[in-house]
Amino acid sequence: MSFRHVIALAALLGAGSLGAQEAAAPPVAGTRNAISTPAAEPAVPLKSGDVAAGQAKATTCGACHGVDGNPASSQYPKLAGQHENYIARQIELIKSNKRQNPVMMGFIASMTAQDMHDVGAYFASKTSLPGVADAKLVAKGEALYRGGDKATETPACMACHGPDGRGNPGAGYPQLAGQYADYVTQKLKDWRDGKKWSDDDKGSIMPAVVHGLNDADIAALATYIEGLHSADNGQTAAK
Repeated sequence: MSFRHVIALAALLGAGSLGAQEAAAPPVAGTRNAISTPAAEPAVPLKSGDVAAGQAKATTCGACHGVDGNPASSQYPKLAGQHENYIARQIELIKSNKRQNPVMMGFIASMTAQDMHDVGAYFASKTSLPGVADAKLVAKGEALYRGGDKATETPACMACHGPDGRGNPGAGYPQLAGQYADYVTQKLKDWRDGKKWSDDDKGSIMPAVVHGLNDADIAALATYIEGLHSADNGQTAAK
């Protein structure tokens, strides 16, 4: 996929609402056949996630992701402040085995779509704790995040995830600001190596975006993202 095609795909994905894509499709009325069949059960309308219900349902999540979505270990992603629909989508992808995560399967196997959104709403209501960037790598990481690299056909991360890393919930792009560098590094390497989280356009875009990054690029980008904060939380921190 060329640099131009990556940008076009990002624009196309941005035009739709993730919530609309995840909503259950209405039942389609069928025609009467010679052999009558029982009417399908009407679909239960999916409600927006409930924070209070999600808190109770997210109890087991806290063991790895922290009770408030800020895990103690950098091998697990921060969920605090992440968008409800994004969290719900990732849980659904893992449950359907489109995104491989054997550890998560045992915790989410019985989750309904409503459970996923309730858990997503709970973590979305929390605040991600700020991270710290490596001062030696910030300049390079910032250049990649904000300007990309035409030579490697790498578009700017902020085109989809925003200049402050808050993402775009309508288009389905996650919040990145403050995410652990260790976790970001591993995910970027996975995508660079061709791993996908789904077979649709949203699952294909990241492998295409990061295919040209080397390990040094990824290290710089990951630490910049960890130290990235929105304006109301202060400037990028560095150590």
